[in-house]
Amino acid sequence: MRVISVNVNGLRSATSKGFFEWLAQSGADVVCLQEIRIQPHQLSFDHQPDGWHSTFFPAEKAGYAGTAIYSKKKPDAIEQGLGFELCDSEGRWLAARFGELTVASLYLPSGSSSEAAQAKKDDFLRQFTPLLQQWRNEHKSLIICGDWNIAHKNSDLKNWSGNQKNSGFLPHERAWLDQLYGDMGFVDAYRQLYPHEEANAYTWWSNRGQAWANNVGWRIDYQVVSPDWLDKIMHAEVYKAQRFSDHAPLIIDYNA
Repeated sequence: MRVISVNVNGLRSATSKGFFEWLAQSGADVVCLQEIRIQPHQLSFDHQPDGWHSTFFPAEKAGYAGTAIYSKKKPDAIEQGLGFELCDSEGRWLAARFGELTVASLYLPSGSSSEAAQAKKDDFLRQFTPLLQQWRNEHKSLIICGDWNIAHKNSDLKNWSGNQKNSGFLPHERAWLDQLYGDMGFVDAYRQLYPHEEANAYTWWSNRGQAWANNVGWRIDYQVVSPDWLDKIMHAEVYKAQRFSDHAPLIIDYNA
C-alpha cells in the first residue's frame, strides 16, 4: 500500500504545475493533501480525476488551509474535523477509514507569522493531545499524514542552530513530538527507515533566497503511524524530481 502526503500550497496552483499527471503514474493508493486553499464551488473535473475517490474539507475562509484525501478504494467512512473550532473551521483534519485502518490528512497551524499565530498553534496542540492519547488507549490503527509544521531533531533542518528560537523548532514544540513518539508510542515512519538522514529527508524549502537550490530545507511533513504499522514500513522517499509547491511529496510504502 503506497501512501503519499503533500502540502500543495493551493490545489489549483499544484494542478497547473502537473500534479495530477504525476499522481496518475505515482502508484499511490491513498493521497493526503494539505493547504488545498479551494472552496467547493471552485472544484472542477481537473481536481476530481477518474479512478480516484476524492473528499475535500475546505476552510470556511476562502483561499486558506483545508485538506483533501484521494483514494483508489472507496473509504468505508469519512470524518471531518476533530470537534474543536480551531481545527474544524479551517479544515485541518480529514480522515478516511478503510476497514480497521484510518488514514488522516492533518494540517497543523504554522506559528511563524506572529506571537498570536504561535499561540494559536500551541492551543491546537493542547486540544489535539488528549485525542491522540485516546486513540492510543483504544489501540486505533492510524496513519496520520500531514504538514505538522515542527522539525523534531537537529537532523530535520539544515540550519538548526540558528532556528532554535523560531517557530517550528521551539523547545516546547520539539518536546511535544518527544511525547508523541515517546510516551504515546506513535512512530515516525520515515525515521524508522532512515534514522539519521539529513539532506534527502527535507520536505519544505523557504521561497526566500536560494533555499531550494542550496537544499536549505526542513523536514516538517510526516507520516505518523500507530505501533501496529511499525513492522510494515517498507520504503520511504521524498519526491523532488518535480515541484508542485514549496513542499515535496512524502511517499511511504507499507506491507498492508
